Amino acid sequence: MATILVVGASGTVGSELSRLLAAAGHKVRKATSRSPSAADQVHLNLQTGAGRDTAFAGVDRAFFLAPPGHTRQDLLLNPLVDAARAQGVQKVVLMTAMGANAGAADEPTPLRLAELHLEASGLAFNVIRPNWFMQNFNSFWLHGIQTQGQILLPTGEAKGSFIDARDIAAVAATLLVDERFNGQDFDLTGPEALDHHQVAAVLSQATGKAIGYTDIPPEAMREGLLAAGLPADYAEFMLVILGFFKAGYSARITDAVRAITGRAPRTLAQYAADYRAAWV
Repeated sequence: MATILVVGASGTVGSELSRLLAAAGHKVRKATSRSPSAADQVHLNLQTGAGRDTAFAGVDRAFFLAPPGHTRQDLLLNPLVDAARAQGVQKVVLMTAMGANAGAADEPTPLRLAELHLEASGLAFNVIRPNWFMQNFNSFWLHGIQTQGQILLPTGEAKGSFIDARDIAAVAATLLVDERFNGQDFDLTGPEALDHHQVAAVLSQATGKAIGYTDIPPEAMREGLLAAGLPADYAEFMLVILGFFKAGYSARITDAVRAITGRAPRTLAQYAADYRAAWV
């Protein structure tokens, strides 16, 4: 069994990934930017680099992602790749986002720069690019649902192939220990593309409550993000990627989850049934 470092271990994907790896018998080392409070935690601050020289000691494989709130993700992730290589880590699975590799080759996004750095590192690797998380509806977009019974987003009538974070974690858990897919990157989606009216209908069915969708102006979204405490540059980043959603770039469906894990990804209805308590 392997010793696996999980960056973002307290987050939506990382917590489930840590659970799956531990259940499979692996030794999980959970990176935390705070002082470790458990035997399986290790200090690692991506912004300052504190703990980077010790976090990888004895680690066989590692899972990387950039925490939310940062727009230059490459500056956080590239030093991790370098440290992993220097410490003899065998394989890295990097999670970015669907669309990170889009755009002009001579103007790569920060996430694409991180992907390219990993690809050039000489390490065995996989890159996974998930679409929008279903779990956003019980976290980031929850306030409008709770207070107004509305999903409030500037996404028009566009559709998205939302993915359950538990399926992302299952993919990462497989790739970390399975060499068959080495050197490949995967766009991860759910099994269906839905607009936010359809999402609201699914949540309404699951909860028995009337939940709708309001297409709000980008300016209103910006105000809400800033009021929630997001840095101004990250609020602008969110508006850009929500604009990509509105333009139709999030509707594509792939079979990557099934190809890697052997089972179909969860539907939004399955997610809503499991998370019903968040909205009632």
